[in-house]
Formats: sequence, C-alpha cells, structure tokens
Amino acid sequence: MSLSNGRPYLAIPGPSVLPDRVVQAMMRPSPNIYQGELVDMTATILPDLKSVARTTGHVAIYIANGHGVWEAALSNVLSRGDKILVLVTGRFGHGWAEMARGLHLDLEVMDFGQQASIDLNQVETRLKADTDHSIKAVLAVHVDTSTSIKNDIAGVRQAMDAAGHPAVLMADCIASMGCDRFEMDAWGADVTIAASQKGLMTPAGLGFVWFNEHAAAAREGADLATRYWDWKPRVSPEMFYQHFAGTPPTHHLFALRSALDMINEEGIEQVWARHETLARTVWAAVEAWGQGGEMRLNMADPAGRGHSVTSIHLGGNDADRLRHWCEEHAGVTLGIGLGREPTSAWFRIGHMGHVNAHMVLGTLSVIDAGLKALQIPHGDGALSAATSVVAGV
Repeated sequence: MSLSNGRPYLAIPGPSVLPDRVVQAMMRPSPNIYQGELVDMTATILPDLKSVARTTGHVAIYIANGHGVWEAALSNVLSRGDKILVLVTGRFGHGWAEMARGLHLDLEVMDFGQQASIDLNQVETRLKADTDHSIKAVLAVHVDTSTSIKNDIAGVRQAMDAAGHPAVLMADCIASMGCDRFEMDAWGADVTIAASQKGLMTPAGLGFVWFNEHAAAAREGADLATRYWDWKPRVSPEMFYQHFAGTPPTHHLFALRSALDMINEEGIEQVWARHETLARTVWAAVEAWGQGGEMRLNMADPAGRGHSVTSIHLGGNDADRLRHWCEEHAGVTLGIGLGREPTSAWFRIGHMGHVNAHMVLGTLSVIDAGLKALQIPHGDGALSAATSVVAGV
C-alpha cells in the first residue's frame, strides 16, 4: 500500500517549492511589453534584487539557468586566453571551470576535495606567487549544491587583498542567495551570480548577475561578451526590451515580483535566520541516525555547511533505496547524490526558499519511517533531536 496520494513534497535542492502566491501571480494573460504594468513593475524588481544581494552595484537579468549566468559572468570581464583561478569544493565548482574552458580561458583549478572548505592560506600563497598578476579572475562557489559545503567569500577577498592581487572576485550564489547570509559589497565580491529556482522561490528560467565598478571596468577590456550576454545594455537600456536582449520573460517577472514581496515582508535577516534554524534541524536528525549506522553528514564542521541543502552519506545502495521508498510510499522526493561516487550511497535534502518547520519535520519523519521500513541500521531519537531544535531547547 502506498501513502503517497495527496500533494507531493519536493525536498530536492532546486527547483524548490513554489509558494502559492508566486504561482497565482503567473496565472494571467500576456501583458503589453512596451509600456504599462510590466515596465513599471520591472523597475521595482531591480532595486529589490540588489537589496537581497546586499549591493549598491548593478544587476542584470538573463533568461537563463545557472549555467547561463556562469557564461555571462565570464564573458563580461574576460578575454580569450585570460588566466583564471577556480576554487573548487564540489561538482558545481568543476562545472563553472568547464564552462570557462569552453570559452578558451586558461584555467588553474585548486580542488579542495568534497569534504572541506576553501583553504584561504593556500589561496593567499598562490596569489602572492602570481607576481605579474596573470590571473585575471578568481572564481568561488559560496555553497556547492552537490556537497553542501559553504565557503568563506569574505575570506577569499581578504586573501586576495593580503596578496595585493587585483583580480576580479566572482561568487556563485546559486544555492545560497536568499538562504545563507551573503553580503556582496561588505564581503568584497566583484561579480555575484544566482538563479531564480532556489532561494528566490521563482520557477527555473531566470539568471542574475550583480557586478560592481571594478567588474564594470574589466568589461571595457573584455572581448568575450557577445551581443546577448553583454550586460552593458541590460543595465543601461535605451528601450525596455534591452533589459532582456529581446522579449522579456513576462510571467517569470510577475512571479519574481511576488517572491521578492515575500522576502521583503519577512525581512532578509529573518529569512537567513529561518534557514539557519531549519538547517540545524536537519543536521540534528542526521547526527542521531548516524549513531547507529553508516549515515553521516558530508561536511563535518557545521561552520562549513550551507543552510539551503544537506548532503548525506548512507552507504552501499541504501541512499537510492531510501529515496525510492520516500517518493513511492510517502510522496517525498529527496535529491540524488549528484557528483558523488557512488551516487547510490548519497542523497541530499533541500531546505531552501519557501520552507518552514512542518515541511522539514515532515520530511525527516518520512525518512525515519523509510529507514525503519527498509531495515536500514540507524540510531534512535532523530525526531526528538530535530523537534528540540525547532522548539529552541
């Protein structure tokens, strides 16, 4: 017998759960794209996007996923053959590097493995050795969705400053924007990228690139920017359509406006605090289960864990067995072990965007039931530990 009939729950790390308000905002006829409500509304979206990223700089919107804004960011500040340093702590750091390789950039990858954050001392040492400043950009993922590792972007900037290095610092915040604390200006990121489908609670299809004056200056000497990816007309358009290099993503914009309203109503500080508490709720359960079996959190140090996704090792093929049971018997879809080997030994829980205590506790309860049903060895007391975090005791 299956107990999955009813509304399913998507506990993958993006696309995340869509709020009803956001879905309803999209249920409307196509608008006039030359004047009126859409044009006026878009003008309100841009400052709110800057506010979420904590920047007074510029923001460009692209009709693209995260891979698209990887390319947009690289194209606007670099030229063919430029050297870049990519700091990797998971699959998505490697993905950004692969995108750069396709643009004929000269790559140097510092891979810190899948269970450790960026070693800032190593970064500083490498940049000090680059005495002719051949490295033009440093790339880092704030939270890697595959490993759930969180990196210290402010610390990377401090390492660059200590080395006296002028490279552009680029931060991938696709899995962290609107979930983990991120302060673009205060932390010294020159370029920040994100996408709509995770903490920003909007359907997949929009990508965002924030950039400051240092990055804007780099754009003047870059030769990779094509007519579509060029951010200059997008942030200083003569006509509305130039924001998007063509027809705007009309219904996505209505959805995004509604999602940003929700963030504004809650307050970004409270949004960050909610994600932090719910992440600790998940960690408490996993740590309890791990006392009696092979389950463990990928990142041992809590300070190095993202608040939007948790990567979990279970062993053998038990992660796959558990995922299938949760979806087929209880209507909860968990994330696959993307980028991990063997994939069957890993799963991920997404807790990002439109998520609250009962969503997370419900997911954990289903996992607990699945462990019992499949007779996977595990410790007791996981749900008690999780509810204690929510209760604040």
